Amino acid sequence: MKRLALGLAALLVLTVGQAASPAHPDLSGFWNLSRGKPVKDPALAKRIAPNTAVLDDVGPIEYGILEFGGLKLKPDALAAAKAWDIKQDMTVANACRIPSIVYAMQGPFPIEIFQGTEFTVIRLEYFDMTRIIFTDGRKHLPPDGPHTKTGDSIGHWEGDTLVVETTHLKESTITNNGLDHSRDITLIERFRLSPDRKQLLSTQEFEDPSVLENRGARFITWDRTAGDHVHAYDCDPSFAENYAN
Repeated sequence: MKRLALGLAALLVLTVGQAASPAHPDLSGFWNLSRGKPVKDPALAKRIAPNTAVLDDVGPIEYGILEFGGLKLKPDALAAAKAWDIKQDMTVANACRIPSIVYAMQGPFPIEIFQGTEFTVIRLEYFDMTRIIFTDGRKHLPPDGPHTKTGDSIGHWEGDTLVVETTHLKESTITNNGLDHSRDITLIERFRLSPDRKQLLSTQEFEDPSVLENRGARFITWDRTAGDHVHAYDCDPSFAENYAN
């Protein structure tokens, strides 16, 4: 554990010590999820692949029972969604179950970005999650590498846009209503600044052939907020007792 702690400390020092390259926009800062509708940035929109369902469930908005925003479920996934019972989620055992970044990144909580040259760190207030996006040219983990809720994220720059591909994600919810992704999901995210640099514009695309017949995507927008930081999430599972019969 001591070696792991020292390794993480070294990573953070490296991130702070190596500033973002002048050739790329600096995404560093504290970002609150925008309260309005996400910006459907034309430069990002044209990069979304054909046969993609664009979900409209960002922030506090959530789909109802058997609503999936145009996602086409395969038979086993549909059967699982039909069998889903919201009461099972609202139990002490499940209330603080951590989602993967597929769901967590669009949640109504802020993020904080520390951008370096070799990697970028994204801290989420939601469930105190931390992501490391490597931009040093490395490859993804081998297929038998560990799967986690933050996955294995490899990034590169395309002009003013940071493109991130994440694999090795642990199974978790997509829409919080019975639709779960598998361990085989691939997530593509694109991040760029608005012209006034006051907003962080993003798209999230995912593909999971064992669960979905088509691709899914979300537009996500954050507003820059100065002088703040991510705070502890401290999920208390006892709140689920309020929903008990």
